[in-house]
Amino acid sequence: MNATPNKAQTALITGSVQGIGLAIARKFANAGFNIAVHGLATRAEGEKIAAKLVQEGAPDARFFEADLLNPDAIAKLMAQITSWHAIDVLVNNAGVQRTASLSEVTPEIWNSILAINLTAAFFTMQQALPSMATRGYGRVINIASVHGLVASRDKAPYVAAKHGLVGLTKVAALEYANVGDRSLGGVTVNCICPGWTETAIIEPQIVDRAASLNTDRDAAIASLLSDKQPSQRMSDPAEIGAIALWLCSPVAHNITGVALPVDGGWTAQ
Repeated sequence: MNATPNKAQTALITGSVQGIGLAIARKFANAGFNIAVHGLATRAEGEKIAAKLVQEGAPDARFFEADLLNPDAIAKLMAQITSWHAIDVLVNNAGVQRTASLSEVTPEIWNSILAINLTAAFFTMQQALPSMATRGYGRVINIASVHGLVASRDKAPYVAAKHGLVGLTKVAALEYANVGDRSLGGVTVNCICPGWTETAIIEPQIVDRAASLNTDRDAAIASLLSDKQPSQRMSDPAEIGAIALWLCSPVAHNITGVALPVDGGWTAQ
């Protein structure tokens, strides 16, 4: 099956200046997509990343700034991008995580994690999906987490947000399931749920584990993986990008409403 979609489509990837988001952006650029870059970066940093994506194959790439805590800023972001190119693929990747016990979670921690990981995705989807439906093709890929499927201690806001994102994905998938046809590719809405992946967001957990065990980083990683991930291998962000790209292919027209674990067997236990 051909996993490469038509060229000259446009993908918006939130949180695409580093980590999984940047890896996804690079895969899409290599496949010939225009890339709307977004994330926590200065204008100069964002434009440098966009230029690099053009070098890697994107016909066009631009950096767009928006505070995802603010629904008005999200609406402005979506309007700016659609005035540039129609959005064919929306990847809601931006996310934040803080570890704290239930009793220690402050209103600020709760509200910010829910806003970035869940509410922002709702508003981007609300803006993007009707236009996708009009054209008969569109893909929404929400980067959830294994914590959208199972829970862990000290992650109440994150787990709640990611479970919510999986539920939101299913609702949107049902609402748009009969849009378009096989030849156009239809409109699908799916989640990818990574387990342990080599990104900066997990670094604090590695540091904490190393400190608690009085050991080095490699031993701390091994300890973390042994707790949850039977494969005892982390995923590379580029692997998540390859899966996201495949979900955009026409052959994936009947894959919708799925929460796909990439977790080395974590949720199979």
